[in-house]
Amino acid sequence: MLKLRRGRVVSIEEPGSRVVRLTVEVAGGERRPAIAYPSLTGDVGPGDDVIVNVQGRDLGLGSGGFDIVHANLAVDEERGGAGDAHVMKLNYTSLQHAVTPVEEGLEELSTRPGVPVAVLALHGQLAPVAFALAQVREGVRAGFVQSAGGALPGALSDTVSGLLDRGLLAGHVTAGPAHGGGLEAVTVEGAIDAGARALGWDCAIVGPGPGILGSASALGHGGIAALANAHAALSLGCVVTVVPRLSSGDPRERHRGLSHHTETVLDLVLRPVRVAVPAGVSLPAGAGLERAIAHGDHDGAHVNVSELIDPYLSSGLEARTMGRSFDEDRDFFLAALAGGAALAETIEGET
Repeated sequence: MLKLRRGRVVSIEEPGSRVVRLTVEVAGGERRPAIAYPSLTGDVGPGDDVIVNVQGRDLGLGSGGFDIVHANLAVDEERGGAGDAHVMKLNYTSLQHAVTPVEEGLEELSTRPGVPVAVLALHGQLAPVAFALAQVREGVRAGFVQSAGGALPGALSDTVSGLLDRGLLAGHVTAGPAHGGGLEAVTVEGAIDAGARALGWDCAIVGPGPGILGSASALGHGGIAALANAHAALSLGCVVTVVPRLSSGDPRERHRGLSHHTETVLDLVLRPVRVAVPAGVSLPAGAGLERAIAHGDHDGAHVNVSELIDPYLSSGLEARTMGRSFDEDRDFFLAALAGGAALAETIEGET
């Protein structure tokens, strides 16, 4: 059940358009960091009486360093609503809200192949994929479709915000149960199609948001979303490039070398796909990836991204994964950079 407490906003630490960081004083005088999503709660300001969800922070979860404003009791009852929007996200929860999906106006099914798609294993791959893509294909318009599999709303991704600001992403659509992006979609298929036909994308990068979900089991993890995302893109006639999750530094055996997340997806996907294969990875990662590609009769897209390493490290984009630096987990970053370079190879014509 929800763990909620009443409180009062005492200060706004970091105002923003999609996420507001603030401090809430709860009963007993304790002051706690919190965030609010104005699109769900309305504007929040000092002195507002609020109800905050404190469960994540109390449990000490990786995504629980703050409370989340569940409701702003100071919001006037006349405020809110979404005009003519009628599609609901977070259906039948206390946070259900209406959105206007990007699919609206695209009633007819497209008869042409979809845009090329890169399928991510986890959100941490997004920055190096987008960077490498832009380095190889200058001027490319790449959109990010955020799918299920992550723990956090789209608005909380500093990575996406930074890539949008730099022009390395042309848009951000949260699809299915994911929410909080610049645009919303009912399905991943609809988001990819809208990106190609309505948003002017040259390609799409599809993957989960921040905070990958996991249960240390074969199928109960957010990485399995890559399977559904690959199938969504294949159904639209897209050329699909899977960005493998590799690691030379993860202390967990199931993720060292070729992660079981990617191995499972390549084993279960119903049609062969392209798989980015970076030069220079460690022997365990390279051998595991080649075996998985051969087993599924996939197409290995071999790329050398050595010339992209220094520019990426100098770019100011995220160069750590789960606390590990580039040098501490070289294979992870090589695979992600290779994913962007391999995606670039599938984009036809001038951009």
